Amino acid sequence: MREIRVRRLWSQDRPAVNGWLHIPCGWAAELMAHQGWDSLTVDLQHGPVGFDPCVAMFQAMAATEVTPLARVPWNDPGWIMRVLDAGAMGIICPLVNSREECERFVGACRYPPQGYRSMGPTRVGLYAGPDYVEHANQAVIAMAMVETREALERVEEIVATPGLDAVYIGPSDLSMSLRGRPGLDFTDSEMLDAIRTVARAARAQGVIPGIHCGSPQYARRMVAEGFRFVTLLSDGRLLANAARAVLAAMRAPDTERPSAPRPETGPY
Repeated sequence: MREIRVRRLWSQDRPAVNGWLHIPCGWAAELMAHQGWDSLTVDLQHGPVGFDPCVAMFQAMAATEVTPLARVPWNDPGWIMRVLDAGAMGIICPLVNSREECERFVGACRYPPQGYRSMGPTRVGLYAGPDYVEHANQAVIAMAMVETREALERVEEIVATPGLDAVYIGPSDLSMSLRGRPGLDFTDSEMLDAIRTVARAARAQGVIPGIHCGSPQYARRMVAEGFRFVTLLSDGRLLANAARAVLAAMRAPDTERPSAPRPETGPY
């Protein structure tokens, strides 16, 4: 069975740094996979990625140690099982608002008797190894998103779901639900209290807390708060930010021109 890098880090109480993939392209996923992320999540909920590009993106990651994950569009067993068969070693499930919904999600990630996942490990059997089925229930990461007021109020029952590995805060949706506006990297007391409530409840049950971040500085702060899974931006946002910085450096007056960011290796 292929080693799951994220699980190894968690077993050492170390944080996994996750990248987020919105660009539906194997080449873009391959570039990201070679930059040293611990895991990469293909986002099938928001953005243009469909199932066929998702498979190609998993294939592009396979030559590296990065752990391939996916956020599915919904708490839909059909989607969850199909994406696992395609090669995801973990699923991030959006909008899990109760223990019942979490049980349905976790069950779709586990073969019987722990769950009701259907047998058919097509591509993942090639990726993970011939003994994948034997180890899948322990290897596959089940991560439920906490991103609503309802989920926050029920977080203790959610994290007590047997077989749940991690919870993942969607801060923008959580802020929308709590106070009607989105955002990232919150520092106000209302949102920090909500974030800390989720982290405390998760750790009390031995569940890994995770969160989406907008900057390395905030991600480091969340690691200090006990989070062991932190996502930084997305491939599309990183591309846009780098392009904007290069153009700003090019077009600035000579007296104000900053140094353009340069790649450490290679032309890309």
